[in-house]
Amino acid sequence: MSSAIKHIKPLGFPWVTQDPFLFCVYHKDDYPKGNKEMGPAESIASRNIGQDFDPSNKWRMYHGSTVPGFPQHPHRGFETVTVGERGLIDHSDSLGAAGRFGNGDVQWMTAGKGVNHSEMFPLLKEDEDNPLVLFQIWLNLPAKSKFVEPHFKMLWSEDIPYYTSEDGKTKVKVIAGSIADVKALTPAPDSWAADPAHEVAIWTITMAPGAEWTLPLASAEANRSLYYYSGGSVQLNNQNFPLEKAAELDASQAVTIKNGDQEAKFLVLQGKPINEPVAQYGPFVMNTQAEIQQAFQEYQRTQFGGWPWPKNDHVHPKESGRFAKHADGKEEYK
Repeated sequence: MSSAIKHIKPLGFPWVTQDPFLFCVYHKDDYPKGNKEMGPAESIASRNIGQDFDPSNKWRMYHGSTVPGFPQHPHRGFETVTVGERGLIDHSDSLGAAGRFGNGDVQWMTAGKGVNHSEMFPLLKEDEDNPLVLFQIWLNLPAKSKFVEPHFKMLWSEDIPYYTSEDGKTKVKVIAGSIADVKALTPAPDSWAADPAHEVAIWTITMAPGAEWTLPLASAEANRSLYYYSGGSVQLNNQNFPLEKAAELDASQAVTIKNGDQEAKFLVLQGKPINEPVAQYGPFVMNTQAEIQQAFQEYQRTQFGGWPWPKNDHVHPKESGRFAKHADGKEEYK
């Protein structure tokens, strides 16, 4: 194995990540036509409602009972970066903020000192299928930032920059970081990614059949993972790289991806490590077990601001387009 390729491991659920990331989940659900309630028109009687994660099914309800998704739940001490590649996601939270995004959009949410939110997948189309493809990436916060004010920022698909290789065969969506002179939009202000010295990169790569591309170099301190989730035959530095595998790479050494005869898709997660103790229990990520206990006690007492929505699995009106309503009153419509 090339010295630039440290390890290769299978993709699981969730995908294993390196510091400063906590994990990554890849959702690919071939949802059917929707009904009047924006849930699946097909029967869900056989599903394990509330815990429907069976990977053998074409689609899952997850924690949803009417609409697929994740009804209200808390977070503290880290960030979620939700990359909605296909389909739509409805966000609602304890600060009164809300949004509908997807089909290329990215939501960057800093949980900080604590937020309660829901992420539902409304099936808006009643006359055709409603496929969903998204990544949810958990990015840690350093101790100094774990109690910052909650915040979410939208990176709309129309604004996210792309890098295209000279031969036009490789296209990279630059969600965080930079490639050559292509720089990502500004991340959430308290993020580990907000300081360029931390070399955080989140890229999705699409390569045409026969394409060949060398990943740009970063420092040896940066942890870099390459996830191969769609395609056929691929080589890394002239070694076979099987589908549904992840490679941990030395970011300071050249790694060339050589694609075969099918379009191939990858995700890159990179960043210098925070190098602090990680104490995690469910939706809380802190530095010590005492802080985890404190998070539970505060959530039980305050619900991180309560829940201003009529239902735990709140979805926005079917006719709503893509939008974001922020806690400070700012509104965005697409």
